[in-house]
Amino acid sequence: MILINLLPHREAARKRRQDTFNVSLGASALVGGLLAGMVYLWYQTQITAQQGRNQVLQAEITRFDTQIKDIAGLETEIAALRARQQAVEDLQADRNLPVHLLTELVRQLPDGVYVNSMRQENQNVTLQGVAQSNERVSELLRNLSNNTPWFTKPELVEIVAGSVALTPRDQRRVANFTIRVRLTRASEAEKLRLAAGPAAAQSAASSPVKK
Repeated sequence: MILINLLPHREAARKRRQDTFNVSLGASALVGGLLAGMVYLWYQTQITAQQGRNQVLQAEITRFDTQIKDIAGLETEIAALRARQQAVEDLQADRNLPVHLLTELVRQLPDGVYVNSMRQENQNVTLQGVAQSNERVSELLRNLSNNTPWFTKPELVEIVAGSVALTPRDQRRVANFTIRVRLTRASEAEKLRLAAGPAAAQSAASSPVKK
């Protein structure tokens, strides 16, 4: 006996495929939504954690800025204290400057040079005197420049030819000079003396020995 199916089987198969596709599409959309939600939550967690770290870093930066300002204020106070201490030390050392001035001036004056007047303004000293010749004045300038740590920057302001009457018949030509020189403070002179010590020792060691 031959059985013939007269039902619309093609439409039924198409409907089953359509239903399967719709179920698969819904499942895919659900899975995609779950994945997107999980990714969103993960990013939100990371963002929140990073914001927390940023807040901690910002708090630390603010604290460090405050400490830096405190340190800068302390350094300013220390510098001011050192400046006041140096000023007090300079004042104490300057009390002996006239003694060093007169002592060194006597040592550095060459023969044939005489000082008539001397004027001091702060660290600048102006000398006026008489020399037997221009060469004596040059020697005095070299002595003040090279032979003592108590004088620096000697400057010849003026030199004028003149004459001195030793007797009514004996007239001598002389050089009237004006020299300006800077008097070094005790602390500066000590530094120059210590710096010149090793240099002099090295120069003496390097110079050939005469036989």
